[in-house]
Amino acid sequence: MKDAKTLYIVVPCYKEEEVLPETSKRLKAKMESLLEQGKISDKSRVMFVNDGSKDRTWEIIEQLHREEPEMFSGVNLARNRGHQNALLAGLMTAVNYADMVISMDADLQDDVDAVDGMVDAYHNGFDVVYGVRSSRQTDTFFKRFTAESFYKLMKGLGVDIVFNHADYRLMSKRALEGLSQFGEVNLFLRGIVPQIGYPWTTVEYERHERFAGESKYPLKKMLAFAFDGITSFSVKPMRLILVLGVVVFFISIVMLLWALLSKIAGATTAGWTSMIGSIWLIGGIQLLSLGVIGEYIGKIYSETKHRPRFIIERVLNKAE
Repeated sequence: MKDAKTLYIVVPCYKEEEVLPETSKRLKAKMESLLEQGKISDKSRVMFVNDGSKDRTWEIIEQLHREEPEMFSGVNLARNRGHQNALLAGLMTAVNYADMVISMDADLQDDVDAVDGMVDAYHNGFDVVYGVRSSRQTDTFFKRFTAESFYKLMKGLGVDIVFNHADYRLMSKRALEGLSQFGEVNLFLRGIVPQIGYPWTTVEYERHERFAGESKYPLKKMLAFAFDGITSFSVKPMRLILVLGVVVFFISIVMLLWALLSKIAGATTAGWTSMIGSIWLIGGIQLLSLGVIGEYIGKIYSETKHRPRFIIERVLNKAE
């Protein structure tokens, strides 16, 4: 098809040597199917981004590019920068060659067949197409409860975020150019992309079990990621601290009046329990408040340094 658009599928990888052979096989089949239907041009590629892996991930990417340069390309970061930065590095590289870019994880949990719906939506005039999970039946109760609670909390804090959407999405060239104007160091792409604007829609898909290897997002990292998302897009936690401070202040006034009245009435007794309880309560609130404020100050500190979000060591692409 002469006027077919170029598609790049960007796949960030960190220690994915076990799953990459199967991932590349399935993505190649999907690209060939789209080519046969005339939905994409023959300049389309699958771009793997190596996020400083210590295993054979980059060797496999080099081999894939060497054997099939018309299908696979690669980006190697100088060091590990985390999933969001690796994904951004791939997007900002692919935008130089592609009309549309799809981002997805390497573990094959994202349904590859949803790519068809995303490409169709792009051809129907949408600049951003979000992959949204149709259900969470494969998740444990704990994971389902915490994930859905996170999305609801983010909405409650005023963050514009798509429910049950991770980083499986299609973005047009102009949407990616809009994304490039966001220069923040603390990345939370699920919250940034909706701020770009432009027409958008969703495509539902079923999320599968990880094909091979171990999850790179244990509970500790998931909690840190969630807290980063909250503090990157909402100042409501700071306002909650203010409200909490006002409430505690009024309670302290009431307790002071109660103490004075008790003194006047001659009904004072040794209040060891109430005193200790008050000390622990106020101390806990103060430490919590300082922690939240410190998190915001830390983000300001990181942003003011203007350090690069990623450094690309090498790009493998036949289009170069």
